[in-house]
Amino acid sequence: MLLTLITFLIVLSVLVIAHEFGHFWTARKFGLKPEEFGIGFPPRAFGIYKNKDGKWVKVMGGKKVEDASDTIYSINWFPLGGFVKLGEDEEGGDDPNHFQNKKIWQRMIMISAGVIMNIILAAILISAGLMFGLPQALDNIDARAQVFDKKIQIVEVLGESPAKEAGLKMGDVVVSINGNELTNYENLQKFNADNINQELKYKIKRGQEEFEKTITPITIEETGKGGIGIGIIETGIVKYPWYLAIWEGIKTTIFLTWAIIVAFYELIKGLIVGQGISADVAGPVGIAVLTGQVARMGFVYVLQFTALLSINLAIINFLPFPALDGGRVLFLIIEKIKGSPVKREVEAVIHNIGFALLMILVLIVTFKDVAKFGDSFRMLWEKIF
Repeated sequence: MLLTLITFLIVLSVLVIAHEFGHFWTARKFGLKPEEFGIGFPPRAFGIYKNKDGKWVKVMGGKKVEDASDTIYSINWFPLGGFVKLGEDEEGGDDPNHFQNKKIWQRMIMISAGVIMNIILAAILISAGLMFGLPQALDNIDARAQVFDKKIQIVEVLGESPAKEAGLKMGDVVVSINGNELTNYENLQKFNADNINQELKYKIKRGQEEFEKTITPITIEETGKGGIGIGIIETGIVKYPWYLAIWEGIKTTIFLTWAIIVAFYELIKGLIVGQGISADVAGPVGIAVLTGQVARMGFVYVLQFTALLSINLAIINFLPFPALDGGRVLFLIIEKIKGSPVKREVEAVIHNIGFALLMILVLIVTFKDVAKFGDSFRMLWEKIF
């Protein structure tokens, strides 16, 4: 369980620091000197900065810094990501290099840079993973790829089916049927079609656990063929030479980004038309538990999981909702259209309301996570405290 906590903190920190570094880097490129770039959240443990004489100075704790001529780089006590102070909520005065006095397109880039950096981080992680070998579906992969550890994995379980009654789940691996190891999904489909209404012993692998289930294939109404009501796909560990891994990593990142955008669209549409949430939504507790499960599977799985979280973070952060980067960009678009900025007090109130609503949503999802992952969360909590 300690591995779960450490891995979760590292993954979260990498995602948030990369995001904040995107803001920081573009701000520096546009001539800004952000007040502070911190790793972790305050209170501050220590920091360094250049004073007005151009010398590097160390500051301990939360001591107020009055002689800084540049950004304070700090390490903070709560190891949950990081932050950068751009000055977007302050008056710009006469300073030409203040955030508020930059052109609208420059401010848009600075605000959007965190999202862009998360997408870039995902591409880097996936590319690196493909150099070592990442789990992937084996359809339409490059002939130059090396494939190891092939599996037949369940990607869908139909309702009111033998598989559903047997308790099979998405992500389970079908190892064998009646002791016959399966080499591809055609073998599995043929075995089911040839043994309709006959009991078969399925060996299933779920995570690190293996178990057997006795399941009777039937004629599936949707296909007219014999089966147990599962959608399957061949997966394996796929490895590319470094020069191909980079390109494949970029392509995979683009594909995943689009797929997640579509999933968010369907989720939001379902809420608007009153269909409810059609997919599982995980909060901090759920992500921590999932991180622990992934960590036990191996380093490349952590890379892949971190890349997916990075893309999710980017997309969520760019939604046009107050307090998010997308909400701030929306206010800049309004400023461009009307020719003047929204009153700072009004914008601040709207962002604060948006932040409060987001915190309420986080609490609701966290309670749901605790109910769903109660045993795992209790074990993690007891291990820590």
